[in-house]
Parts: sequence; structure tokens; C-alpha cells
Amino acid sequence: MTVHLITGDDESLVLSAIADLVKKLVGAGDRTMMVDDFDSDDYEISAVIDAVQTPPFLTDTRVVVVRGVGRFNTDDVVPLVAYLADPLPSTDLVLVGGGGRMAKSLTDGVKKSGGTVIDTVPPSRARERAGWFDEQIKASGLKLDGQATQVLADWLGEDAGRLQGILETLHATYGSGHTLRSVDVAPFMGDAGGVPPWDLTDAVDRGDTTRSLQLLHRMMRAGERHPLQVMSILHGHYSKLLALDGADARDEASAAAAMGIKPGFPARKALDQYRKLGGSGTTRAIALLAQADLDLRGAKEWPEELVMEVLVARLSRLAGTAARR
Repeated sequence: MTVHLITGDDESLVLSAIADLVKKLVGAGDRTMMVDDFDSDDYEISAVIDAVQTPPFLTDTRVVVVRGVGRFNTDDVVPLVAYLADPLPSTDLVLVGGGGRMAKSLTDGVKKSGGTVIDTVPPSRARERAGWFDEQIKASGLKLDGQATQVLADWLGEDAGRLQGILETLHATYGSGHTLRSVDVAPFMGDAGGVPPWDLTDAVDRGDTTRSLQLLHRMMRAGERHPLQVMSILHGHYSKLLALDGADARDEASAAAAMGIKPGFPARKALDQYRKLGGSGTTRAIALLAQADLDLRGAKEWPEELVMEVLVARLSRLAGTAARR
């Protein structure tokens, strides 16, 4: 008996994880006889309990897949939590998140039963994310050189759900007999995916105007972020720097205290950037944000994308000038 919990927000990654796990659990068995899949919007927990407690017929084990368990509240999952405390040895249970926030008692029950949690959300940190891409590529049976993997990871950004489809296409095209380079991968990548907010703010802080504008476009187009959402990201970034103005923060701990966050890399990075910009530069950045906010709300008859382009270009030039000083 095994218990698995699959979580994540990207449907394609979740579906891929379900397919891989069920294939592994079924092995050489007959899927039609072994698997009971609850994937509708109207199944009840009572039906799930009946399924997991039913012994297998003409097979050694049964696999019960229960999707969208997040739609059930704490009271609803009481019978399922009770089952996890004394599961049937011949049943492999696969719980899949979705439909809402999962009841804590259920996640706790999975852990107490010795079950495994498969989180399909790619890591947010660049180094860990690169490792995640390496794992996915290796699992697909393909071989990509380091540059090709990096190009693919940078291009997809937050849109990692497209990775599986690209890998399947590459496998069908090239097979698994040789190592692919970036020139082999590039024609299959499609449009650039969205990017996390810190990619944009890091580029702005470096004073890299070209890269900042590229990332802005990816956030608003592929990432489908409204200009006001991007404004909120930038405002939050510079508000932290403004909190350091006059705070006499000298180290990571005092900077964190001034910004109301925990000590760590974000506090240290903010302090370094404030020292580059200085009080006047930070105040100027806030003024640029305020003007852009008014422009987005009709002060200028400019397209929203143009307003954001001008804002990001000005902020990055401001940072670049401060860095050169």
C-alpha cells in the first residue's frame, strides 16, 4: 500500500505527474482492471472510501486516483483521514490537489501514513530551478548540453508547464541518441514565457534597460500581468528602499528591521541597492512611480504599455547612473 499526494497550480505539470505515477504503480498490469479514477466534479467522499476499501479483483493491487480533493472541507474528509490511519494493504491511493485549499487534516493524514508528497511547482530560485529543468529533461530520456538547457529555462520562465510538450516534440524529432544544442532546441520553443517579478526588479537595479524592457514585455504579454499589477510589484520594491531612507541601517539586521521583514538575502540586497541609489535616487524613483500611476489612470493619452516602457526605462537609467557614480 502506498499513499501519494500531488500538488501544484499548473494543470499540465499536475497531469504529467499523475500519468507518470500511475504508470509506475500499474507497471506491467492491466490499467483497465487496476485503476479507479475519480475525476468528475460531483463524486462524493463516500464513493472514494468504497473504492479504497474494495479488494482487487484478478490483480494483486488496485490504484485509486482522487482528483480535486481541495473542494472538500475538513468535515467532508473525516472518513478519508480515518482510512489513512488504517489503509487497505492492497490499495495504492493517489490524491490530487485542486478545487480549493486542501484541508490540513488531510495533508497531515498523508504524512502520518508515511505517504509521499509530489510538489509539481518548479523552484523559484535560479539555481534550484536549473536543477529542476535538468531532472525533467533527464526523465524524458533526452540529452541537452548546458547552454541548451539554460536557453530553454530562460525562455520558458514561469511558463514551465510548456516544458513537457517541448520535450515530447524534441524526442519525436531527434530521438535520444545524441546531445542537443541550443540551435537544435530553439525552433521548438515558441513564444517566450512569463517571468517572476524579481527578474524584472533585478534587471532594473542593474541598470540594464534593454533586458528590463524585454522582461517587462514578457510579464505583461506571456505572463498576462496587467500594467497595474506590474506597478504594484515595482512600488513594493521601491517602498522597501524608501523605508531605509533616514533609518541609518548599517547591516542586514537593521535594514530588515526598518523594512519590517526577516533578516536574510532580500534585506541585504535592498540595503545594497539603497546605498547605490541614495536618498535622492530613491525619492526620484518613487516620484516616477507616482507619475506613471497617474498616467495609467488617464493623465496622459498614452497606451498602457508605453507608460510602463517609459517608467521601466527611466528607473533602470536611474539605477545605472547611480551605479556609475
